[in-house]
Amino acid sequence: MPVYQSHYEELLATYSNHHHAVELLRQHRPYFEKIPSIRRSRDSVITIPLPVVQVRCRIPQSELRSSDSPYELITLPCDLALLMCDPEWKIKTGVEILVYIHRPQEDFSHLVSRWRQTQVALSRGYTWEMPQQFQHIFNEGAEKMYPLFVLFEETSERIKRGLKGAFLPYVIQNVDIAAEERSETSGVAATPDAKPDAE
Repeated sequence: MPVYQSHYEELLATYSNHHHAVELLRQHRPYFEKIPSIRRSRDSVITIPLPVVQVRCRIPQSELRSSDSPYELITLPCDLALLMCDPEWKIKTGVEILVYIHRPQEDFSHLVSRWRQTQVALSRGYTWEMPQQFQHIFNEGAEKMYPLFVLFEETSERIKRGLKGAFLPYVIQNVDIAAEERSETSGVAATPDAKPDAE
């Protein structure tokens, strides 16, 4: 059975909520342990779906006109950015987890290329375009970026084998679209079934 757009959209919408994002990280313990405070997860994990960053222009500073900005906005090829924040001091820590959800008709090379493109894009120095309620938080780039790949039961074994061989962490989700639609009708939020961390 193939991965459908509705599978992808369901997980993107679900993990845009900080509570579900924490549950996602719980499936990969090394990342879960990077959350500053589980009890104050609302202030500890900022979720940014389809994130945008401000990076330095590729054009040398000497070639810019006075009216030109030395920065440009770009959309990252990851699906979610999970930024860790100190809930006491209200500042971003040096940890950023970038989530890549397996997209329909995406093979191993395309999936990993999105992570490589992100690494290249962010190598120029960057700041995050933060959600409105977190505009006050200092948002310079991280000391360390961590990728997390989210696959489906339907994801091909080749992709799972490739990620494992490349030592890139992934988790597997089982999305029941029919159950999701029923939960929306009843007004009760459902969470995708998760399998233990594959690492």
